[in-house]
Amino acid sequence: MDAVGLILLGAVGMLVLMAVAARFAGFGAQRLGDYAASAPRLDLREHLNGPIKCEGVIYGPLGRVASRFDADFEAEWHGGRGIMREHFRYDSGNRQDREWQLTLSNDGTIRAEADDLVGPGHGQQTGAAARLSYRIRLPREAGGHVLSVTDWMYLTPGGVIVNRSQFRKFGIKVAELVATMRRVEP
Repeated sequence: MDAVGLILLGAVGMLVLMAVAARFAGFGAQRLGDYAASAPRLDLREHLNGPIKCEGVIYGPLGRVASRFDADFEAEWHGGRGIMREHFRYDSGNRQDREWQLTLSNDGTIRAEADDLVGPGHGQQTGAAARLSYRIRLPREAGGHVLSVTDWMYLTPGGVIVNRSQFRKFGIKVAELVATMRRVEP
């Protein structure tokens, strides 16, 4: 085998190893069943209801902090339908508002809509965790790109929700978000 063939074989081998690692280790290896028996049980209607304080960081593609933020959320539920209004303040001075329309079925299935989503988001809650996947269009000042997002939310024993999200473009991770959400007294 010549040098070009060896290089191609090595590149294919690396791609296979990366795919195996993504499937069996790290963020992409999680399954909702991993959390089905965990307690306390996350119920978005209970734990994302009323006034909520959110704080977090966004990491860029190289793993460095690209932005920090805090936010105030206000969520209200009527049966399986909820609205969550988010008001973000970034360390850059930028502000962003989003309003989610959420539908939670009795089986834990989640449907999510917002003005900056491309189509609805879909997810599931079970045990102490919830996963939501959607496509989001970034604001024009952030490039206007459409990214695929996977949110994982985990309920801690103290009632705080830890949110970890990955943002991908063409399957390549371009950002990650880690945030906490905690209910506050009105």
